[in-house]
Amino acid sequence: MKRRLSKILLFVMTICLTTLSANAQRDRNYVKNCIKEWGTCKNVAITKTNGDVALYGRCGYAASNIPSGLLDKLKELNESNTLIDDVQLTESGRWCVLYGKNDATWTTNVPAGLARKINEFHDNNYVVRSITFNDLDQWVIVSDEYYATSSSTLTSWLKSGSDKYGRLWAVCLTDDAAIAVYAHGFRYKGNIPEGLISALRSTTFNVYRLKISGTAWFFADEDGNYRYYM
Repeated sequence: MKRRLSKILLFVMTICLTTLSANAQRDRNYVKNCIKEWGTCKNVAITKTNGDVALYGRCGYAASNIPSGLLDKLKELNESNTLIDDVQLTESGRWCVLYGKNDATWTTNVPAGLARKINEFHDNNYVVRSITFNDLDQWVIVSDEYYATSSSTLTSWLKSGSDKYGRLWAVCLTDDAAIAVYAHGFRYKGNIPEGLISALRSTTFNVYRLKISGTAWFFADEDGNYRYYM
């Protein structure tokens, strides 16, 4: 009986680590528990209304209540052992996934300017590190060489941060907030959780990924060391 129970527990842990199940109808606690089991987490997508995703290792993931198209894509990439690098998900259910060497896929209703810029960066072999957009059609795409945005106002805001803090690493946009992390600091505007600001000021991580949604937040370095409040 004990041996059988051990096999069942091992099976459950394996499902959590690779997320081979096609059932997205879980709650946020499922994602949080998977992150705890992993011990590291390189990236997430979090929302107030359209579910959550956490990424682990090369192509492991955990998902809760996300759109079926996004779930199908994550499952496909996992089963083919393809790198899953970043996931963006908005409150209206629009999404984008960075994967492989420098590839991306997205829903047809992402901002048109962003879709054009992703293709342009890909054609010019600019390695895209992160993409963020909201349901107001504001967006930022960051590569090793350059970053581009949906407006001159947003570009100016990010550039003033670069002038002060150095290279831009990560940006997260929501419908009511923006936060950018640089090599030597960060800047923000709008509805940013106070706990996140305090955590960024005290962390010893070189923050490479950062996501926010309402009062929830997450950040991690390139090695998957993380802090979060979800």
